[in-house]
Amino acid sequence: MTVFLAWTAAPLPDAPPGPWLELRTVADGLALIESDETLSRVYHELKWSLPPDTPLMVAPLDSRPKLKGLAAGTATWLRDRLPPAPASG
Repeated sequence: MTVFLAWTAAPLPDAPPGPWLELRTVADGLALIESDETLSRVYHELKWSLPPDTPLMVAPLDSRPKLKGLAAGTATWLRDRLPPAPASG
């Protein structure tokens, strides 16, 4: 299972069909996606659910990012799926 971070300039569809277990919108144009599929497959399925020429970025996450001001429950959702970020120093 991989968690992907997706950003798009267009509003995300409410529940687009795709190769994911969950697509969670956490802010305007920003989503977390849980999937067993590849980055390419997740990217293309999301791209095809958006209007043509819509900017889109999808990246896998390997640890929990720092965050503030996102939808309620986002930190818990990430904590349940990803390890903490490595300590810096």
